[in-house]
Amino acid sequence: TLLPKVIKEVQKSGCEVVWEVDPMHGNTSTTSSGIKTRNFNNVLSEVKDSFQVHKDLDSVLAGVHFEMTGEDVTECIGGISDLSEHDLTKNYESYCDPRLNYAQSLEMAFLISSEFS
Repeated sequence: TLLPKVIKEVQKSGCEVVWEVDPMHGNTSTTSSGIKTRNFNNVLSEVKDSFQVHKDLDSVLAGVHFEMTGEDVTECIGGISDLSEHDLTKNYESYCDPRLNYAQSLEMAFLISSEFS
């Protein structure tokens, strides 16, 4: 990953920046039937990895970007609701980017909060 190198260079420069991770866009895939989706575990893994890199380099990850909704959509696979590719057509409403549904969003928030303890 290039993140550690980028953080080190910014630290050397003396610039003050606000670091944010966008784990959604790099983890978009298309199913064999052509449906655009994201895997909950891949998104979570990228967030956790980012927190760890920043911690290791005495840096602060100050923000995380998600596409999410309070609706019961079926756009992202995995998470506590254990959605699979076959579930995507049940309530897929996105016109652009697959979103975490309400249960996946809450689960993600609770799992990320453990990074602050």
